[in-house]
Amino acid sequence: MKINVIGGEMSQEEINAYVKHIQDNNPGKLLSTLDITIDGEFVDMNYKFESVPFERIRRITGYLVGTVDRFNNGKRAEEHDRVKHNVEKLSDCAC
Repeated sequence: MKINVIGGEMSQEEINAYVKHIQDNNPGKLLSTLDITIDGEFVDMNYKFESVPFERIRRITGYLVGTVDRFNNGKRAEEHDRVKHNVEKLSDCAC
C-alpha cells in the first residue's frame, strides 16, 4: 500500500488511524493507495482499492459454473453434446 501525505506532516499513529477507518468502512477490499491532503485543520483523503479478479460464470446444463473441471463424466458428456446455435446478422437474413 502506498501512502502520501501532502501539505504537512502527520504521525504514523494518525496515518494508521485513517487507514483503519477506511478498512473498517470497506470490509473485504484491499487498499492500494491513500493520499492524505492536509489543509489547515481539515484532512482530505483520496484512496483507491486494488482490483479484484473475477471468474467468468456461465450457465451450462442448468448449473452456474466457472469451469467444468468438477463435472463428472456424465455432465461432461452432456456439455460436450449440447447444440450450439449460430446467430445470423440481420443483414444476412432473408427476413
